[in-house]
Amino acid sequence: MRRRPRIPPAPLPQRDGIDPVRVRLPMDGAWSTVRDHLVERLAAGPGVIDGMLHDGLIVGADGRAVAHDAPYVPGLFVWFHRELAAEVPVPFAVAVLYRDDHIVVADKPHFLATTPRGSHVAQTALGRLRRDLGIPTLTAAHRLDRLTAGVVLFTVQPQERGAYQTLFRDKRVHKEYEAVAAYDPGLALPRTVRSRIEKERGVIAAREVPGEPNAESLIELVTHRDGRARYRLLPRTGRTHQLRVHMNALGVPILGDPVYPVVADPVPDGDFRQPLQLLARVLEFTDPVTGRSHRFVSERVLAAWSDPGDWNGRPALPGEDNGRSS
Repeated sequence: MRRRPRIPPAPLPQRDGIDPVRVRLPMDGAWSTVRDHLVERLAAGPGVIDGMLHDGLIVGADGRAVAHDAPYVPGLFVWFHRELAAEVPVPFAVAVLYRDDHIVVADKPHFLATTPRGSHVAQTALGRLRRDLGIPTLTAAHRLDRLTAGVVLFTVQPQERGAYQTLFRDKRVHKEYEAVAAYDPGLALPRTVRSRIEKERGVIAAREVPGEPNAESLIELVTHRDGRARYRLLPRTGRTHQLRVHMNALGVPILGDPVYPVVADPVPDGDFRQPLQLLARVLEFTDPVTGRSHRFVSERVLAAWSDPGDWNGRPALPGEDNGRSS
């Protein structure tokens, strides 16, 4: 059984709450220098890697700059900070619902990624909380989609992260979501939806396919008025976009969804109107470290229900979240 390599601690500090990039050189390869491998692997553009090596921006585990002609060493780790592209600030605050020596529980707004992913690196809940709370070791125990608001659990101690992640893996976390969608008087609820959902890398939308179900959601009607309804959604599995796919399959896609039933054209950067009306309302679990019973409830409201006219048309102003707190 192949042993996983021991990863040395990062020799570079975080920058604005963002960890340095870590690269491990493959155990086999025909490169003669570290530089040759990085040029081929990172495809950073002509002269970029050479410039970083010249400026001492790529370092080894000892924190020393990697020389331009440093020989290739299989399994070697190197680190550097990426140059971040400009990101449009997400003008909504991340609220902290709870904090102790082990966990931080945040109430994430719509449009803010949980962790760095794709083009969203600096504008993330993790980066903001690390900076604002002064906890560089903070790490997400799970993730919400960028377009989904609500309760997210972060861990403080790196050695304890696995214990909290195991809660989610073993389905020992009770999660409740809230959504606003069209009201269909002919839709019998509550209903348990089971299907097989697959998501291909590089394809925006997940899809239901024939086969053994791997996704299960309980859908309940809370109340309705003026052709819209509030729904309580209880996922019993955690497939990508599961709740959005299941609501769409019932014929009541969640309001503001840019993917289901049809992938919409991208909106301009900075357009924070009509956020996806999906909220991670409740997160409940027994703390695996302290043994305490926790139940956290989002303080946010879904604007398509609380203020339909506002959600339908008026742009969100700086500092104002159209899925805002009550």
